[in-house]
Amino acid sequence: MMWISDSRDEYTKERLEAINDEFKLYRCHTILNCARACPKGLNPGKQIAHIKSLQPKA
Repeated sequence: MMWISDSRDEYTKERLEAINDEFKLYRCHTILNCARACPKGLNPGKQIAHIKSLQPKA
């Protein structure tokens, strides 16, 4: 997520394209078990949902 959100990064489009398939980005179903289990209190499901919202609509 860090590289996708960094305005200084010039490869955001390429990074979004690289993860836009059913076996990468869309393997997450946003159930958020990862956030409940994370010992550091991170919320990867929320970030993945944000990345999904950045994808162009088909």
